Amino acid sequence: MRISLDAKAAVKVGPFSRGGKSRVKTEAADHDFQPDAILTPVGILVPTLDEVFLYGVCSKVTSDCLADCITQWWQSVRERFAHLSTLVINLDNGPENHSRRTQFMQRMVDFAHRYHLHVRLAYYPPYHSKYNPIERCWGILENHWNGALLDSIEAVLAYARTMTWKGMAPVVELVTTTYKMGVKLTRQAMNQVEKQLHRQPGLEKWLVDIYPTPNDWDT
Repeated sequence: MRISLDAKAAVKVGPFSRGGKSRVKTEAADHDFQPDAILTPVGILVPTLDEVFLYGVCSKVTSDCLADCITQWWQSVRERFAHLSTLVINLDNGPENHSRRTQFMQRMVDFAHRYHLHVRLAYYPPYHSKYNPIERCWGILENHWNGALLDSIEAVLAYARTMTWKGMAPVVELVTTTYKMGVKLTRQAMNQVEKQLHRQPGLEKWLVDIYPTPNDWDT
């Protein structure tokens, strides 16, 4: 199975003008210096099924946050896809999930071992993130809630739930975990993780395979 992962730009929650048009008279502030909250949508798209999963993250989006979103998604669908042995994840080469980010790679190794999956991380190079399929969903979401007042977390989630992607509404969940910034492995610990990564020759940064056990490398 192939999935597409990305985090959208953070949304400032408050009575702020976002452009767009509304069918009812709406008053909004033209400055957003002190938002009531900040919510960052993290999305997972399953292109072959047109299924979208959106996670509204209240904290900073970190390596652990992205790994938790992948884990939460897989736990919700794994019974349907118990027959699968390989999961391909399309990602941007962002600062929290690139293939040299020690904490993210550690979490992906743990994920592959825990769920007995062959995980392939397929990255888009710089300036090519627009080809990541989940990016198209962000445009739909932005057009859907433009003109609306996103003045509460509940309003943000409600508008996200009523958007549609190819006729299907997304699964939307709130993530309230507080994530710590700057978590990273020591060089010695990362050396052990690196032994469990199979980097494609010539594409070492962009295509990484993680097998359920090291013995699977040669199969």
